[in-house]
Amino acid sequence: MTEAADHPFVQAVKPLVDAMGGEMVAPELAQGDDVVLAWEGEDRVAVRLPHLSDSLDHLLADLERRHGRPLAELDRKTKQSVVRILETRGAFSVRHGVETVASALGVSRFTVYNYLNRENGTKVER
Repeated sequence: MTEAADHPFVQAVKPLVDAMGGEMVAPELAQGDDVVLAWEGEDRVAVRLPHLSDSLDHLLADLERRHGRPLAELDRKTKQSVVRILETRGAFSVRHGVETVASALGVSRFTVYNYLNRENGTKVER
């Protein structure tokens, strides 16, 4: 995908693909679930979407990059903000999501539930 990667359209969508944890491949290498993107009537790139099981790890890695350090090193207020972002992105609908987030933040599951309850003002089902 070398010369195709230089196309302005491909360069324009690259940050989005990277942010969602996808992979860009040449259109002729597209597989069943890949999304082929066309520009001006010509297939330019295929996007291979991440598996759902990898999504939470990708979200956590992205937040770590944004904060510039391991999530466990963040202060309490910032950890609460991270939990809010993850909740908005659906992280807690993934099996073992609370446990995975708690481990990444260096807190207990109970603490994550407290952060969620504090934000929602309601009980979160465990």
